[in-house]
Amino acid sequence: MSTPSPPPQRIGLPWPELNDGLEYKDVISSSDSELTTVSDFYFTKYKSSAPLLGWIQRIQNGQIQIDGEVVKDPNTLLRSGSKLVYHRLPWKEPDTPYSLQVLYEDDDLIALNKPSGLQVLPGGLFQQRTVLTQLQWCFGKNDSYTGSRESPHPVPVHRLGRGTSGILLCAKTKLAKTKLAAYFAEGTSLVGSGNLDQECGKGRKLSKIYRALADGIVEEDEVVIKQPIGVVRYPGVAKGLYVASPEGKPAFSKVAVLERDKQKNCTLVKVEIQSGRPHQIRIHLAYMGHPLVGDPLYVAGGQPKCFDPDLVDDDAAFAEDGGYRRPNQAVPGDCGYHLHAHQVELPNLLNTHKVVKIVAPLPPILQTSSETEEKGLSSCK
Repeated sequence: MSTPSPPPQRIGLPWPELNDGLEYKDVISSSDSELTTVSDFYFTKYKSSAPLLGWIQRIQNGQIQIDGEVVKDPNTLLRSGSKLVYHRLPWKEPDTPYSLQVLYEDDDLIALNKPSGLQVLPGGLFQQRTVLTQLQWCFGKNDSYTGSRESPHPVPVHRLGRGTSGILLCAKTKLAKTKLAAYFAEGTSLVGSGNLDQECGKGRKLSKIYRALADGIVEEDEVVIKQPIGVVRYPGVAKGLYVASPEGKPAFSKVAVLERDKQKNCTLVKVEIQSGRPHQIRIHLAYMGHPLVGDPLYVAGGQPKCFDPDLVDDDAAFAEDGGYRRPNQAVPGDCGYHLHAHQVELPNLLNTHKVVKIVAPLPPILQTSSETEEKGLSSCK
């Protein structure tokens, strides 16, 4: 393996005003074609995209084609083998940062410092303004991007919440993607089997350390949280919202206090996670009574703020494009909290006797007083 070359400082291209829209392609099976109308088909298959009235609006707007012909009658019956295409019109995605700092790069791996506010993979309103798009633009758009060393096209191998900043690992080859995915799955499988390690990352191939700013004063210097995380139905979240739940899947976090600020009533903590459940740190800190400062969604107990189950199925309200309106309640992608993936250690993918340690610079709000002072002194030299 060659010696890693000094990486470029940053990658990223400005976003265009509008994205390219989307195309959803389907082929009607014999079971789908039994007296099924085009509106019923889309509402049944893509219920999370729009209510029935929204799909009718899209059809009447000429956004659906059957076998290459635009269809505007929602009651058109479908035939087995018909090819359907739904054209989602281009739209302006919410303002999003685009510049990414490169922390580390070798032949197999690239580590980026993801800014808060940038989504990793396409989903919801963010179909273009994602880390994946920037990787495609900056490394060459190629459907077989993980299969070529000569023309690497990195792909993220894990997720960070949109509001979470810090280290994001991306694979440049199929082998790297497989190995990194196995490293991430290892800790979660250990937790699921009950083999919890109080030292958290000890003995694991990959260790992840986060910094977070928690609300209130955490009295204990160290806290181990083993609260399971499950899913509940929630408006605006098609697959459900992750919350603290006794019926959920096992999760394990170790929290260590770095600094307490009694004047601002907050605590700076280091968090090491052994499992990788979605929004795990946000949920676990909230569960112990110290949600992240500025978190618009999770409150003490690891539950959502202002949850009204009566609003889960509001099919009457839809936006201009026929899709669901953005819910009044906060959703997981909303930002405002302070959580940073600070350090990652993992074996060199081709020489496992060597360890790669990656560190993402800390935002000022997540630095201890001594770290801030040291930075100030070094800048004066």
